[in-house]
Amino acid sequence: MTTSPDVIDDAPKGSDGRPLPPATLGGEKKRTVEQLALLLFITVPFLALLAAVPLAWGWGVSWLDLGLMVFMYYLACHGVTIGFHRYFTHGSFKAKRPLRIALAVAGSMAVEGPLVRWVADHRKHHKFSDAEGDPHSPWRFGETVPALMKGLWWAHIGWLFDEEQTSQEKYAPDLIKDPAIRRISRDFIYWTILSLAIPPLVGGLVTMSWWGAFTAFFWGSLVRVALLHHVTWSINSICHAVGKRPFKSRDRSGNVWWLAVFSCGESWHNLHHADPTSARHGVMRGQVDSSARLIRWFEQAGWAYDVRWPSAERIDARRKEKAAEAA
Repeated sequence: MTTSPDVIDDAPKGSDGRPLPPATLGGEKKRTVEQLALLLFITVPFLALLAAVPLAWGWGVSWLDLGLMVFMYYLACHGVTIGFHRYFTHGSFKAKRPLRIALAVAGSMAVEGPLVRWVADHRKHHKFSDAEGDPHSPWRFGETVPALMKGLWWAHIGWLFDEEQTSQEKYAPDLIKDPAIRRISRDFIYWTILSLAIPPLVGGLVTMSWWGAFTAFFWGSLVRVALLHHVTWSINSICHAVGKRPFKSRDRSGNVWWLAVFSCGESWHNLHHADPTSARHGVMRGQVDSSARLIRWFEQAGWAYDVRWPSAERIDARRKEKAAEAA
């Protein structure tokens, strides 16, 4: 079971009453080695992304490499959207233990940081969304065009290098108390290695060549990670700056349709902020939400239960026009 507390002041304690160890290495500030590692994990895949077009134009790209890239992309993407976000952060459903562990591992393979840190940051974002205290609001520096440009950069990537960290003990004590989840979070580097190693291993074995392993690593590991990073970060930046807002929320979250397929349904962001615990974000006709579809299949298989599906009445009550009529 997972919860999403707004503010919890007590540090989690074990059965002996003593405080549990941190879920990730480091304290409330990022150390220099963490900053350098973060820079490496962001820069190398991004450089590969920049090189992807000329390489594809000159040498082409095989169906095997594309298949590995798409498979690994959506495996990790759904690990983040269903696991890190809808399940661990917001408790949109309950999961049997094997699914809980699988979602934690799949999300970790997105190379977006340790699970507990990710959840703590996102819970804090919801508590202070687009207000002072939000870790990554694009409106941080004001509403003028120059301020918004600076804010978009901050929300997209700049905030990741902020020395201050969200308190994991305050915002994610429920996850720290779970030894298995704490271990998965602490072993983030190993899940990163696994995530990057699978494509070249498969590519090398299928083609029986080092070149096949290299191209699979380039497309299925580096380019895939870069694409997923920027799509995920776009939810923080683009979806809080533009997009339609049919539902009432206390922030500037918007729906951005052209990101829906790539973000596995996360870009229907206005509904999410209007109803954060909803297991479905794309609630209107034609709004593709692959994460919600998979949660439905998990529920039908008996792996997920107590799913918080939004009722028609609940959706209707959150529409802006209904609020205006009531006023």
